[in-house]
Amino acid sequence: MSAQVDPRQIETLVRQALAQLGSVPAAPVPRLVVNVSARHVHLNQRALETLFGKGAQLKVLKPLYQEGAFAAEETVTVFGPRQQMIAHVRVLGPLREYSQVELAFTDARFLGIDAPVRLSGDHRDTPGCFLVGPAGGMEFRSGVIRAARHVHMSPTEAQYYGVKAGDLMRLVVESEQGGVLEGLICRISDKEKLEVHLDTDEGNAVDLVRARKVYLEK
Repeated sequence: MSAQVDPRQIETLVRQALAQLGSVPAAPVPRLVVNVSARHVHLNQRALETLFGKGAQLKVLKPLYQEGAFAAEETVTVFGPRQQMIAHVRVLGPLREYSQVELAFTDARFLGIDAPVRLSGDHRDTPGCFLVGPAGGMEFRSGVIRAARHVHMSPTEAQYYGVKAGDLMRLVVESEQGGVLEGLICRISDKEKLEVHLDTDEGNAVDLVRARKVYLEK
């Protein structure tokens, strides 16, 4: 003999469940920062001393959004195989274990360098260039890249978006000439906070400086 369920009991249970769900505060929307990362250079200690002199240290010009990162006062000139050059390319700190040059597509074409799209630190089969500083010059046989568009975030922010390291997201930009940029690579660690990095070509293409709204989607 089957038990009879009172419809009024079901209604009461449903209302209680909905009330409980409504009482749970929604997670706050993380503050999203989108920055254009202009052409720049990362150096190790050996390269710094070759270009700026023995015992040289980077001088902080201004802090950047990610903790500990900064734009240095020091700049270099980048030479490509066509003998073209781009002067006053900013060095970013702190020093790294490797040296790397990050260019936008138009920069690379101007210099005659076929720079692949890579995440920072991935120098497999990358071309090189020649750097000149006030104390000397140095040839780099590899390390020139076009930085893959990416988004930094903390584990809490990653949980909010439901992503893990290496996942791809899309950035929606609402502006006069806005658009959607696909394939932002998630970079997640306790030391990072929510920030999208685009290069100058990408930022200009979607008119980022005049954006009315920007947001991330999976």
